[in-house]
Amino acid sequence: MKLQEMIGLAVFDVEDGKQVGKIQDFIVNDDWEIEGIELENKGLFTNHVKIVQWEDIVAYGEDAVMIRNQQAVRKTGADDIKYTYLLGRSKLKEMSVLTEEGLLLGRVSDVYFDQELGNTIIGIEITDGFVSDLIEGRKWLPCTSDMSIGESAIMVPPLSEQRLENAIHSVNG
Repeated sequence: MKLQEMIGLAVFDVEDGKQVGKIQDFIVNDDWEIEGIELENKGLFTNHVKIVQWEDIVAYGEDAVMIRNQQAVRKTGADDIKYTYLLGRSKLKEMSVLTEEGLLLGRVSDVYFDQELGNTIIGIEITDGFVSDLIEGRKWLPCTSDMSIGESAIMVPPLSEQRLENAIHSVNG
């Protein structure tokens, strides 16, 4: 499943059946795991965001994400979140993907995770620009333990260019 496809999904409280918000972003960590979701925030000039930790999500599908109860929604400082997918200080989307030898493979266009593996990120979709995407298609790079998220780029091992695959349409079928 792609993270981009889940942006904007409604989030419901299973206990009361009440919609508590919509997904605005995903919180990720150094270990290539999704830590939680960030909900849309109504306040324009606030430094706090509403989040739900991954362990408080009981189910998710094409149309909605279900959480345990309204108490699962917490506020945290925006600056306390290290990495996000779409927004924020250190976002993965559009981040450069560089080999340790200095070869630019492209920029992150999406992030994949497999529902059966829980919150583990299994790969990143890489764009090399609009024209290249049209001619060659986007590429997909499986995540490995020797890939790291830096301040301005994702660093990958030297032979990662050979591991690039054509982008997959759906990880889960």
